[in-house]
Amino acid sequence: MEQHLQGRIAIVTGAGQGIGRAIALRLAAQGADVAVVDINEANAQQAAGAIRGLGRRALALAADLSAVAGIPALVRRVESELGPLDILVNNAGVVQTKPLLEITEADWDRVIDVNQKGTFFCIQAAGARMLARVPDAVRATGETDRCYGKIVNLSSISGRHGRSEQPHYAATKAAIISLTQSAALAFAPFVNVNAIAPSVVPTPMWEQVDRDRSRLAGRAPGHAMKTYTERIPLKRAGSVEDMAAAVAFLCSPDADYITGQCLNVDGGYEMN
Repeated sequence: MEQHLQGRIAIVTGAGQGIGRAIALRLAAQGADVAVVDINEANAQQAAGAIRGLGRRALALAADLSAVAGIPALVRRVESELGPLDILVNNAGVVQTKPLLEITEADWDRVIDVNQKGTFFCIQAAGARMLARVPDAVRATGETDRCYGKIVNLSSISGRHGRSEQPHYAATKAAIISLTQSAALAFAPFVNVNAIAPSVVPTPMWEQVDRDRSRLAGRAPGHAMKTYTERIPLKRAGSVEDMAAAVAFLCSPDADYITGQCLNVDGGYEMN
């Protein structure tokens, strides 16, 4: 695999399992040293060990990103142990499947706090460090021939349309698309900010969604995932590697002229 990210320093949140772990490993395979951030310390340590097995440096950090006051210190620790930050991937998130009329304030706050608030303050903390590396002379003119950082946020096709049984989750994923655009404008021309929107990807999170949606429909587990997958033009669910490849592209020099975009990585689902 080409080393497009040789020497880069990356933070990947929610990287202990699923899509986040695949992203962290893909960035490492392309040459990056990676800080693995996850609420589950054991999962973070295991992912970090796999990265070290690829010959890259890794740092495992247990963190609840809904506690946003600790995010700046987390970024500073990564920089003190690995070096100046080049890449942030905001993958951490939670989902809940529940009819709109049954959602409580506590349900709402939990999903918003992790998915939306946590993502925003990670963008803010990492973006500040990336911008701090821009020389004063370059900042004064706004003219640059290089990129000082890449931020990629994980949205979802749920952010493209409403979801009657996941309204709070869909709202956060729509918000991430808007935050991506806002940060791209705020950080241009020095830092590129983009997002991807996955569809069906068999992970522990999607398996829970399938169980909950199938139950609400009065069907056996597997029904929801099968129904969604049948609507995908490419006739298969996405893989964690599909998502990781898209993120790695957006983090690479090949994407230096792309910012403020949300790429559907969905097998064509959103064409329907």
